[in-house]
Amino acid sequence: MKFSELDLSDSILKAISDKGYEQPSPIQAQAIPPVLEGKDVMAAAQTGTGKTAGFTLPILELLSKGERAGANQARVLILTPTRELAAQIGESVETYGKYLPLSSAVVFGGVKINPQMIKLRRGVDVLVATPGRLLDLYQQKAIRFKELEILVLDEADRMLDMGFIHDIKKILALLPKSRQNLLFSATFSDEIRQLAKGLVNNPVEVSVTPPNSTVDLVEQWICPVDKSKKSQVLAKLIHDNNWQQVLIFSRTKHGANKLTKILDADGIQAAAIHGNKSQGARTKALADFKNGKVRALVATDIAARGLDIDQLPQVVNFDLPNVPEDYVHRIGRTGRAGATGQAVSLVCADEFTLLADIERLIKQIIARHELEGFSPANKLPESKLNTKPQKPKKPKKAKVGHRDGQRSGEMAAGHKPSGRNNPNRSGSGAASTRAPRRGR
Repeated sequence: MKFSELDLSDSILKAISDKGYEQPSPIQAQAIPPVLEGKDVMAAAQTGTGKTAGFTLPILELLSKGERAGANQARVLILTPTRELAAQIGESVETYGKYLPLSSAVVFGGVKINPQMIKLRRGVDVLVATPGRLLDLYQQKAIRFKELEILVLDEADRMLDMGFIHDIKKILALLPKSRQNLLFSATFSDEIRQLAKGLVNNPVEVSVTPPNSTVDLVEQWICPVDKSKKSQVLAKLIHDNNWQQVLIFSRTKHGANKLTKILDADGIQAAAIHGNKSQGARTKALADFKNGKVRALVATDIAARGLDIDQLPQVVNFDLPNVPEDYVHRIGRTGRAGATGQAVSLVCADEFTLLADIERLIKQIIARHELEGFSPANKLPESKLNTKPQKPKKPKKAKVGHRDGQRSGEMAAGHKPSGRNNPNRSGSGAASTRAPRRGR
């Protein structure tokens, strides 16, 4: 099948051709027709499958046939969990809609709200937003939803993991009931289906990968190493293999900063991206990584989803994630759109339980290769695949008074979260009953 067979206008087809694409990915081929027909859609798709274009292209087609948005109105609302993902969806809207007379805006926390309010005065056809900032804008009467035609909930499972369920319910209550709904998620968990009951009507379900499966085109292997030698092993792997672009995952923000300094000292241009970095610093780090100025991008799990980096060849887990599903999302940054990729995990003996959880989830034992001269003193135990069914996880409870301004690195500049300082979790410890307005 070609894009020209999907009932898209010449203007959109020209924009697709400019990107060098001719054939839709499986998720695009399945999702675009029902969206064009005005049906509600539930789509299960991993990152790297082309799902963003799966809803962006048909939405632009539908919008091109209607009237432009009025003042402080939006015709399409796309909700996302993180500002990185919001920015990249915004880029997709601009890329594929560049030959159409449509307007769009992206709003998220961590930056000043006034420019966003000014942008919304004229109204926008497509609004991409994180939940907390959207509610702030609504409270300040900068956005209304009388003209809303389509709602997209992207990365729905991540939204629930991060505790956005209450904000989502508040937003749903503000929207007109007569609308088209699109829900995209990596998995159709019980929690997602529960959310869908109050969201979609007689949806068309599409799925292109089994839940939590790893990308077939990603070569996965483990390098057993003592914790104290990890940075040396990483630098050696980069130098010996002449890796020019590698995304590295660290469990903590402090660890990401420390590793960045070590790599820089070893002659490897590196930058960190995590929740304590300003939006400007994060945007610059990602741009420098994409254009080759930065060779190694060290990230916390805030970057595990939504980063759109073409042809990313290497992903390294410097630390294994605490949640096994995050391993799947991390390595999903490579092996995208039919390209091959490599995912290397540096694993010390202390992380064996985390490794066992990952192998249980993906239903395979990952190959191991020790690096010569770095055999660990503390041996990593041998893996044995656990095939016992896992107990279903209890849904996380959202913290009252915390929105995306305090989650996933969207913390307002100048506001320190109470409790544990961990913006990669659904809350920040002690909950306040009143969230600050500024900066989200």
